[in-house]
Amino acid sequence: ADPPPSRPSPALAAAMAALPAIKELGPKHICLDQADEGVKRIAKSLPWYGPKYSPHDVPSFYDISGITENPEVFQMVVDFFVARYRAQGAAGPTHIAGFDARGFIFGPPIALALKLPFVMIRKAGKLPGVLVSSGKYVTEYSVDETVMRLGSVKAGDRVVLVDDLIATGGTALAGFDLVDQLGATVHEFAAMITLPFLDGVGKIHAYKEGKFKDVSCFTMVDDNSIGPEMCNDPPEGTQRMVKAEDAKEVMDKIAAAAAAAK
Repeated sequence: ADPPPSRPSPALAAAMAALPAIKELGPKHICLDQADEGVKRIAKSLPWYGPKYSPHDVPSFYDISGITENPEVFQMVVDFFVARYRAQGAAGPTHIAGFDARGFIFGPPIALALKLPFVMIRKAGKLPGVLVSSGKYVTEYSVDETVMRLGSVKAGDRVVLVDDLIATGGTALAGFDLVDQLGATVHEFAAMITLPFLDGVGKIHAYKEGKFKDVSCFTMVDDNSIGPEMCNDPPEGTQRMVKAEDAKEVMDKIAAAAAAAK
């Protein structure tokens, strides 16, 4: 007779229980259940701005300071990522790598909680030492180039790539290529927000005739869950950049307009 299946350790069982249910958004693309109360709270902590008040000309630019300035929600985001990889036990990742710059916000606390090395994927011109370049690539914003330190990962390492969101997949693919060139394996790509209409995950899986088609992508919040009510644009006519001495006056005007709108 076959031996009975082994039960997970108490630590692994606790980690699995801490994570909301997951849903498949597509092949090898899993997302947390958008009906989960914790996921809803994360989504409602993500204000966005239109092109006038964003650093890039995009319809909606998500402001992750809504997460970082709320310790409870920030901790929840980190805990969800940690629970996913802790539940994988010995088959889980050996390294966490974050993209410059917002991947540097989420990656280190995840790595520390898992007691794993955190590796930086930086924009060109920022790291010392001998570097490996992704070459130029196109994102939804610009043409970029990223680098990793030679030797930061090696053959046999299983690397989770972490960023705040996935849009067109250009930045993610630069990380996939870098990890691959260094001899390691991408264990998973992980992001807090996914923009399914841009099909970044599909582009990852189609890249180089499906070279990375078996690598899963894990996301937390579908941008459809955030909603138009999270637009945080100030009243019409508010300047994008104000002088320090004018800050209080502008803040008071924005607060008064918000109170009048209720």
